[in-house]
Amino acid sequence: MATLCALTSTAYCSSVAEDYVAGYMIIPTANRIEKSFNGGFSMYVAVWPLLNAYPGHQFQTGLPGTWMFAQYDGQAPKDMYSDVEGGLGWWRDTRFPTETPKFIMGGVGPNFSAIANGPSHGWGTWEEPRGLYGVAQLSNRLLFPIDGLNLKQGTCGQFFGYGYLPLPLTEQKAGTGGNCWTLFINSGNFKGPVAFFLPNFWSQAALKDPRLAGQLLDSRPAEPNTALQMETQYIPCKRATDSKGQQYLRVAPSQWPVDPDGLTRLMHGNVAYNKSALWDDVIAWFNGGKPRDGRVKETASSARTFKDSGYMTWEVHSDDGSDKETKVPLECQAFVEPAAIDQYTFGCKWKDVLAAKKNGKVCFPEYYKLIEDGKKPKWSPIASSEVPLETGLQKIVWQRPKESPQEPYTTPTDPKSCWKKPGPAAGPFKVKLGDGSTITYYWYRFADQPALLNADLSREEREIMQKRVEMLHKRWTIDREYLAPPKTGKLADVDPAQIVRPPKGLEIGYVPIAAWQELTGSK
Repeated sequence: MATLCALTSTAYCSSVAEDYVAGYMIIPTANRIEKSFNGGFSMYVAVWPLLNAYPGHQFQTGLPGTWMFAQYDGQAPKDMYSDVEGGLGWWRDTRFPTETPKFIMGGVGPNFSAIANGPSHGWGTWEEPRGLYGVAQLSNRLLFPIDGLNLKQGTCGQFFGYGYLPLPLTEQKAGTGGNCWTLFINSGNFKGPVAFFLPNFWSQAALKDPRLAGQLLDSRPAEPNTALQMETQYIPCKRATDSKGQQYLRVAPSQWPVDPDGLTRLMHGNVAYNKSALWDDVIAWFNGGKPRDGRVKETASSARTFKDSGYMTWEVHSDDGSDKETKVPLECQAFVEPAAIDQYTFGCKWKDVLAAKKNGKVCFPEYYKLIEDGKKPKWSPIASSEVPLETGLQKIVWQRPKESPQEPYTTPTDPKSCWKKPGPAAGPFKVKLGDGSTITYYWYRFADQPALLNADLSREEREIMQKRVEMLHKRWTIDREYLAPPKTGKLADVDPAQIVRPPKGLEIGYVPIAAWQELTGSK
């Protein structure tokens, strides 16, 4: 909701094995939100580089986040999984990763039949898209890269605010609901709505499975009481055995932001909304009422509160050469206590000198000893000096491996394709991002962007959306408050290169769409 690190050493034990750490940080809440607060959510999540050196494309982990599922009056449809589960993190299919995490939207069609991660980014191919057209661009000021939204390089500990609320951008129609679940963000240099899941991203599944009609997020509200967790799928580690048969472990050091008071604040201000928070006023505006400023009503929100009973389930996954993989717990409770910092903030309290604090960060212990005392085995943290030199573990240097250049993201160039007919109103333009990639993008009339042309909408329906978006563009600027600001901490910035200005004459009703993204100099 994370390949192997390169190793540089003159020699190390030939019995060194390559394992990995995976698991969750469980973030428990103290209250249950009333079910009427089913109009979306928002939260603030700390942004930081979990590993000092990006370990390669097998790395996958998310920073703290949640899953947004549809809410049901009774039982959910049987044998069906569908949600929004994006957020901040690193993924194996990220083509231009850095130590700084990126943000993706992460819409999941029924049973992973489709994935939509942002405008022009999803599963499938352009010939057989499975989510590539699932998200439409809404903002006329923030360019959403195909590889994911970039945070400013070097960000460490600042909060990135985001959430999803439905906007009445299109009318409900037969077979498809009218929920346009819209990503709102609150950062230091951009605030407001960015992009939204098109209703037919969800409803098209009912064409193959009619029982799903009206059961997905295009039609259903959002369940407010979902889990809050940090999901880690892969952190590399090395395991070695000394001449006495004792096993030792070295884990690629994970680092966590720490405040001057010695605390790590990871999540803050998680709230759920009812529909009157935004929808009611906006639909009244669209229907001829007075303009609205887009500020989400705090009076229509309900805040999650946190408990001190958090914990981590990190385990070391080892392959002993057989078909079975062993999992042995990492004794995280020896040095870290996931806990409520205050009623509305969750993070970590540190309790062992092995978790050393330095330069605004605290690092998990790197070295562990396998303890087998007749009970369940566990990896217990130890100092480097306690590891026998014969294991060679101290000689390991964790660094970014050399990998083959990733392929560029491309979009169709056929003159008859929806990318060219009716086509963009201006471009191409180029911008270089902090992740080392360059984006080629165009300005499309909102209703003529490729995602809208693939959304099962008539021209008349798209023109209704066009008029509504023009109303938003005229009044909803990027420097006003939409989500309530955090009550603690500072806001992270998005990569400023992504903040763009429309060409003269295209200020209202036009949006930037990335058509190509490549590592700079790869052509």
